[in-house]
Amino acid sequence: MWQESVNYLTFDLLGLSGHLGDSINFFIYDTVKIWFLLITIIFVVSYLRTHFNTEYVRAHLQGKSELYGNVLAALFGIITPFCSCSAIPLFLGFIQARIPIGVTFSFLISSPMNNEIAIALLFGLFGWKVTAIYIGFGLLVAIVGGFVIGKLGMEKYVLMDVKPMEGELEEVKISLTMKERAKEAYEYTRDIFKQIYLYVLIGVGVGAIIHGYIPATFIAQYAGADNPFAVLVAVVMGVPMYSNAAGVMPLVEVLTQKGMLLGTALSFMMAVTALSLPEAMILKKILHTKLIATFFGIVGFGIICIGYLFNYILN
Repeated sequence: MWQESVNYLTFDLLGLSGHLGDSINFFIYDTVKIWFLLITIIFVVSYLRTHFNTEYVRAHLQGKSELYGNVLAALFGIITPFCSCSAIPLFLGFIQARIPIGVTFSFLISSPMNNEIAIALLFGLFGWKVTAIYIGFGLLVAIVGGFVIGKLGMEKYVLMDVKPMEGELEEVKISLTMKERAKEAYEYTRDIFKQIYLYVLIGVGVGAIIHGYIPATFIAQYAGADNPFAVLVAVVMGVPMYSNAAGVMPLVEVLTQKGMLLGTALSFMMAVTALSLPEAMILKKILHTKLIATFFGIVGFGIICIGYLFNYILN
């Protein structure tokens, strides 16, 4: 419904067409969509958090090995249908709950890359074998990536004000009325949105230009089967091209039909969904540039390795 409305506005009312029309259409659609998702999810998560004692969650994870937390967070990402930007609210909630930083990143990596939308589309287009390998590799990137970030001890690069809870765990109680819960969630949502809305505009704007003016044939030309650096090129190209799994999967199908190896195309998809420019822009208000660069570097390297491995297994 929203896509049809944006199409009508862009192509019928404004009379736009071609590359400019595609870019404007993408910009309007994704900006409003991301804003809506951010406001809705931040509010819902913030409201739900008032019902739970997150200290017990933290205590449970800290009572186990960090690798255990990485595995759980990565698996949790499968059942959350988020793109890289809309996964951030839960990521914020994990940080506020003082869950280890590496565990939170395992979720942030896994959620957009391994969610049920991606799995369903992959199964429908490429079958169970490709889907199973993709899920396995996707979880591996999320678990190892989060584990490495946790071992680097980069908690000092979190810019959020994480307030310590007072008292022993068993003494922490939440007793708020529904009105108080809604007010607290509203205020938190408003504050976060005011900090990040401009970054979303800038990031989606850049992505819209690339979306409208760089055709799939161009990507296939420089990331085809004859190029030994194809996976690297695909990942580098994929980072600015923000989309969710549902948006990028049709492009992956087209690229493979035009001669791109499946591993290269899937590494491109992983880069688009798990590492996006809007995501970096939003995270800039939450995390230091060094931590963002480390996150992108580790995950990008993992995706590149998996792309080559995928090509080797399937060819």
